[in-house]
Amino acid sequence: MALKIRLTKVGSVHQPLYRVVVAEARSRRDGAAVENLGTYTPRTKGNPIKINLERIDYWLSKGATPTDTMHAMIKKARRSAAAAS
Repeated sequence: MALKIRLTKVGSVHQPLYRVVVAEARSRRDGAAVENLGTYTPRTKGNPIKINLERIDYWLSKGATPTDTMHAMIKKARRSAAAAS
């Protein structure tokens, strides 16, 4: 069972909203997720990424691989968390 950390779309047509989820690699984009880790709202000002970095680290240690987009978002979230601390 290969797991991926990826985005799933839950918003409407002109109001995009994405959930950051851990899901099986072969499941559909909007299919069942193992766990929800946060949200991404691209139309908001400021920080559109809200993710639980502790759970991200847990799933990465268990062998889940992030998609290219999520890898970039995780790096950005870590930078903003370090700057806030």
